[in-house]
Amino acid sequence: MHRLAILDMNNGHPNQGMRCIRQIAAGFTDAVEVVEFDVRNKDELPGTDFDIYISSGGPGSPLASGEDWERRYMNLLDELWSINNHTEDPGKKKYCFFICFSFQLVSRYFSSGSITQRRSMSFGTFPVHSSNEGDVDVLFEGLNDPFYVADFRDFQVVRANYSSLGATGANILAFEKYRPHVPYERAIMAIRWSNEWVGTQFHPEADAEGLVIHFQDETRKKIILEEHGQQKFDEMMEHLADDEKIKRTNEVIIPGFLKRAIAALKLPYEE
Repeated sequence: MHRLAILDMNNGHPNQGMRCIRQIAAGFTDAVEVVEFDVRNKDELPGTDFDIYISSGGPGSPLASGEDWERRYMNLLDELWSINNHTEDPGKKKYCFFICFSFQLVSRYFSSGSITQRRSMSFGTFPVHSSNEGDVDVLFEGLNDPFYVADFRDFQVVRANYSSLGATGANILAFEKYRPHVPYERAIMAIRWSNEWVGTQFHPEADAEGLVIHFQDETRKKIILEEHGQQKFDEMMEHLADDEKIKRTNEVIIPGFLKRAIAALKLPYEE
């Protein structure tokens, strides 16, 4: 049986993301053993003896902190990337998915773009547009263009470093929604660094049912209405009720990644 490491990057903060990741992973327990690591809060990190890694979103700044967990996390990236570069056998490669905060860390690791703090927090459900490369990438197979995502972040990866992206053969797969009425850069919303490594700056694990419950909580609803207004709240509820929006993204991206990783790990290797 193959092994899946889930890296909890939430630093002890309560969140819906880990519940959603666990729920998706539970659908694959006939094929993978799942082990969870509390990276930032307990300084827990897996070794390189796992086959698949899912690294979660989380609060705070993705910029260099000098903390021990961060050094160890970057060392793990080094080791996993090196393993993949030294084998052609798909059954020995390491398959990694990076979400939001983790996506920003890996973008920093590869110098894929500039990381900046947003003028205001991205909060809610939004359309995302695939790039030309994203249009044909298996990650978005079964999704429309644009497709809808749950997006909650104070930081962003912008201004692609095409030199660094080209050096590793990486492709940008998606960008933030078009906003011609504002003078802000569009964030990079998904990157494939290799056949085995891919990530999104949004939360593909988010499920509509859980978000509805989360946002209907009276305390949270009051905060949303005060900070974002009734129109934004109603728009989010509409997106969550539409089976072709958040629900579809939840069903396609991470489950698809896991299916393809498990299938690749089982491929016979031919010299």
